[in-house]
Amino acid sequence: MNALQTSLMFFGLILVELTALFLGISTLVGLIFEYLPEDRLGQWMARRGLMGSFLGAALGAVTPFCSCSTIPMTVGLLRAGVPFGATLSFVLASPLLNPIILGMLLALTGLKSALIYGTVTFAMSVVAGVALDKAGLVTDVKHVRVVGEQAERPALPRFRDKLRRAFAGAWGDFRAVMVFMVIGVAIGAVIYGYVPDDFVISIAGPENPLAIPVAALIGVPLYVRAETVIPIGLALTQKGMGLGAVIALIIGGAGMSIPEMSMLASIFKPRLVAVFVAVVFATAVLAGLVFNMI
Repeated sequence: MNALQTSLMFFGLILVELTALFLGISTLVGLIFEYLPEDRLGQWMARRGLMGSFLGAALGAVTPFCSCSTIPMTVGLLRAGVPFGATLSFVLASPLLNPIILGMLLALTGLKSALIYGTVTFAMSVVAGVALDKAGLVTDVKHVRVVGEQAERPALPRFRDKLRRAFAGAWGDFRAVMVFMVIGVAIGAVIYGYVPDDFVISIAGPENPLAIPVAALIGVPLYVRAETVIPIGLALTQKGMGLGAVIALIIGGAGMSIPEMSMLASIFKPRLVAVFVAVVFATAVLAGLVFNMI
């Protein structure tokens, strides 16, 4: 009975907290984009080299997309003539790094964890974009076309109308991930209430040298948003799992799931898909190691 009460309390508190964070931060991001002209964004993204990759990662960091939304936008960027390096940085950063993920990490694990996570994933996205561009892997991009491009949204003059549309977009995004979030919180609640601490520590505790790469690999067959696996990671952390392994699990699951690789294969040749997976895996392991060291 105590375990059931503990699980239910964890479920209720975390679900309410994550719902408020998701809706609040998504609305704020949507409101910012109401004032950011799309043509200016395209001009910024057209830059090559380090600055282009930096801006590509920055765009990925402020757009709360999962892989299903990232791939169509990637096609749009390529068709619009955005440089390859900037596009790759966007593809890497978008599912791993956005205000919702950082807000959840900040609320659940603290400022230090959120800063480390954001710094490592952003830096790796920029570096990888520049490196893959310099390596000439742009030749591994297939000829793509945009299907069902969205029409331009009409500008709204009043702040109240902009806010209403931003919240409507946030609510639509939340409805799309609500089931996955509930499942993630439910799994986390069961782990928190019923899984013995010693069992978690023996498999993925800080003393296990293989915990981080194994956690990164476990994430591969999962099709999850980072928002889904964060509550699971929180429960595992409180049971004794090393924070580095939890971060590796989050990055592995959100950044290189099998469904995402299938979608990437429609626009990238196999060599580039394999390199992309290697970059995400390296990011997961590096972030996990940095967390454990700091």
